[in-house]
Amino acid sequence: MQTNFSIAQLEDPDIAAANDILRKCVHCGFCTATCPTYVTLGDELDSPRGRIYQIKDMLEEDKPASPKLVKHIDRCLSCLSCMTTCPSGVHYMHLVDIARARIHETYERPFLDKWLRKVLAFILPKPQLFRLSLVGAWLGAPFLKGLPGPIGAMFRMAPKTIPKPSPWDAPQSIPAEQSLEGKPRKGRVALMTGCAQQVLQPQINEATIRLLTRMGIEVVVADGAGCCGALVHHMGDTETSHHQAAANINAWTSEAEGEGIDAIIINASGCGTTVKDYGFMFRTDPAMAEKAEKVSAMTKDITEYLSEIGLPDDLPEKDLTVAYHSACSMQHGQKITGLPKDLLTKAGFKVVSPAEGHLCCGSAGTYNLLQPELADKLKARKVKNIEATKPDLIAGGNIGCIQQIAGGTEIPVVHTVELLDWATGGPLPKGLKN
Repeated sequence: MQTNFSIAQLEDPDIAAANDILRKCVHCGFCTATCPTYVTLGDELDSPRGRIYQIKDMLEEDKPASPKLVKHIDRCLSCLSCMTTCPSGVHYMHLVDIARARIHETYERPFLDKWLRKVLAFILPKPQLFRLSLVGAWLGAPFLKGLPGPIGAMFRMAPKTIPKPSPWDAPQSIPAEQSLEGKPRKGRVALMTGCAQQVLQPQINEATIRLLTRMGIEVVVADGAGCCGALVHHMGDTETSHHQAAANINAWTSEAEGEGIDAIIINASGCGTTVKDYGFMFRTDPAMAEKAEKVSAMTKDITEYLSEIGLPDDLPEKDLTVAYHSACSMQHGQKITGLPKDLLTKAGFKVVSPAEGHLCCGSAGTYNLLQPELADKLKARKVKNIEATKPDLIAGGNIGCIQQIAGGTEIPVVHTVELLDWATGGPLPKGLKN
């Protein structure tokens, strides 16, 4: 694609990055076939190619975001399926993030939309506040859950119960079981405990810690680490997202330079995609660039790390069929496709892959709250494909997907690591208990 940025414009690192990305696009349209919003709506402006043209026009002309552009960018899930499909290597993720930052800077959203985004950005990254807000949602649900649009969706999606906080989510170091027996530990890792996940399903972190320590790995929850920054980053608020990311980088760097860590483990693939991108996010920050790059290089999804250290051999077979849902951030963002299924198979489960596995379930961070009508259509399509495989249970690697899919089916939905923990001596996953 030909671009016409001025020399002065190209001095802006984001414009320079956008220019490089735009020039790789050859207008082929392969991306339209795998874009969930285009497949659902059939509108070229709701395809990656259509959005690229709109972003190019806004950036080249150096003009504020228009309501029309905002409408179509807001409908983008950032599922990154287009990046998997693209034969030219167009880095759509970085381009749409640059566009969202421009929208955040130049577009005055309607009051309700602006207020809702501020509330979500303020509450969700803070576990204690998020927990309190869910209590408020219970009180308001009888009166507000029937409302159309995002407000009603927020109250409808509030879980009926909230688990107790896990003591393992607090900053601490959990020794490997082998070291407790006088044997040398096999490794030491930092675990990101996340924000919403530790409120909605703290058992995921608990299963991760049990599994790793059972396999001889010491796990540290670093003091000062918190939200990965993805939520506000995808809203275009790069100042806040960089602040949150910097806190993580400093916390993990301190551990790496202290007692040392072999890896930073993420068990929510949406967070993992963002943390692995810290190097790009801080590329122009002389104080943080090197540390950010090192953190990104050390970051692994839990399934990546388990594949490296290996599960125990000869695990007993379980008479259960698992439909594996690959989160978009896992398969498209991090390019992790076969590892989780291989691990589940080795753990004794029969694994099936639903049709249209490349299409998003509609969760996408806060997308199911901000775009509930489209999200519900995508959820129904996803659930239909999963149920067609007739599984006993569903496994996934991202808390948002797990919550989204569970809201549309009676089939139990659990995290992959919960099943691996169970298969290697841990308790039956909470979601499978009758």
